[in-house]
Amino acid sequence: MTDITVRPMAADDAERVLTIYQAGLDDGQASFETDAPTWATFDAAKLPAHRFVAVDGDDLVGWIAVSPTSTRAVYAGVVEHSVYVDPAAQGRGAGRRLLDAVIASTEAAGIWTIQSGVFPENAASLALHRRAGFRIIGTRERVGRHHGRWRDVVLLERRSPAIT
Repeated sequence: MTDITVRPMAADDAERVLTIYQAGLDDGQASFETDAPTWATFDAAKLPAHRFVAVDGDDLVGWIAVSPTSTRAVYAGVVEHSVYVDPAAQGRGAGRRLLDAVIASTEAAGIWTIQSGVFPENAASLALHRRAGFRIIGTRERVGRHHGRWRDVVLLERRSPAIT
């Protein structure tokens, strides 16, 4: 087995990134969304300096990207991230490597908080985030409907110890 490495996401990765995104959505434990966006929509919503892919040899097996949480200047140092790993590659360290890469890039850019929302049933994602230094802020109960049923979302954040 080849070691998983991380590199910046490129436009050429679009098809594979969106395929992995859709696989996560199809699982039903990743997002309220049911369909991956177009590349143009994805590209417009994500900050270019903080997008990475995990690769195993020539195979792209995961991705991470961040979006601003607000246009207000006071929140310039707060972003929300999404991380998705191909189901066939889960459990091999790609998610952790991707989180480490985005933590390093956001800290280097002066971003002090990374946040995310995870369904409480997604135990693997919650454990991954805890290992990467995220803490649970709380649970938004019945915040939205997903496939006809109300879902809760666990709010997570990582405050950078490097930015005070």
